[in-house]
Amino acid sequence: MTTALPLWFEVGSMVLLTVILIVDLLLIIKRPHVPSMREASLWVGFYVLLALLFAGAIYLLGDAQHATEFVAGWLTEYSLSIDNLFVFVLILGAFKVPSAYQQRALMIGIVLALIFRGIFILVGAAIIERFIAVFFIFGAWLIWTAWQQVKPGGHEDQGDSWLIRQVKKVMPFSDEYDGGKLRTTVDGKRMFTPFLLVLISLGATDLLFALDSIPAIFGITQSPFIVFTANVFALMGLRQLYFLLGGLLEKLPYLKYGIAAILAFIGVKLILHALHENELPFINGGNHVPVPEISTGTSLLFILAAMVISTVASVLKARQVAKATGETLHLGAAEPHQDGQHGTGTGTGAAGGAGDTPHRSE
Repeated sequence: MTTALPLWFEVGSMVLLTVILIVDLLLIIKRPHVPSMREASLWVGFYVLLALLFAGAIYLLGDAQHATEFVAGWLTEYSLSIDNLFVFVLILGAFKVPSAYQQRALMIGIVLALIFRGIFILVGAAIIERFIAVFFIFGAWLIWTAWQQVKPGGHEDQGDSWLIRQVKKVMPFSDEYDGGKLRTTVDGKRMFTPFLLVLISLGATDLLFALDSIPAIFGITQSPFIVFTANVFALMGLRQLYFLLGGLLEKLPYLKYGIAAILAFIGVKLILHALHENELPFINGGNHVPVPEISTGTSLLFILAAMVISTVASVLKARQVAKATGETLHLGAAEPHQDGQHGTGTGTGAAGGAGDTPHRSE
């Protein structure tokens, strides 16, 4: 499918998005800090507004179909990114990352997510073009992932992951952070800091989430441009959203059900599409199967409904629990460690398990 968009718009969009991400990264490197609630809110609002303006530009320069595909894809990827963010919260909390350097870790994690997703988009587009039956695999994978979301124990921290254990066997690590550095000197010996383990865990998490997000959005559109830009917009502002909602995420119990519903819905849609375009000889003699196809508009409505219902239900439940326990429900990221420049690092022995994405119970 073509994007029906002018080449200058596609190229210009990619350049602009790259510049925004680079500027965001440079700001973190130059001035690492914990953003205020107002700052985080303004940035999140800015990125959401930017995504909506981008959808409007697609509508004006292209057509309503592609604009709808972008919005549906962006919302799907945004919901998955929030789930990704929940795991980031577990990782940063378990490794006791100093608050001032959580932004740097998050931004690197987001950049890694973009790289992995970009690679998977190119590979996925090439496979789909040559082998439409891959939608059967994508659909089955998403339905299985939806089940992993809702089964008991889906978000548990299970200790060091296999990857972290192997890294710690072959590389020396200090017990304390040295600002945002990856290496430090302890008693005259050069060692890596727990910050490297944090980045490895974030990267492993990003890789596994990319396996979910790319099949999910290809179930909405087959335009590589829309797939990639929807992913970029979903990840932009995720760092600020962490500081806005980080402490509240773990108190929203029904979000995972909304995400699971979206994944299962798109999984079914992919399988129906694969049947409709069937070319496999052992299914209906290689002929197309006359099954209903789910429109992009219907997908958008379902995604919106799942996100709104699960979020509202979660907030109501969280308020009920907070009232019953006498706790105060508030926004803002949890701050498990307040040492400023240096953290006492149980990080090297703590939560590498987060790197295996706890939401899959692997």
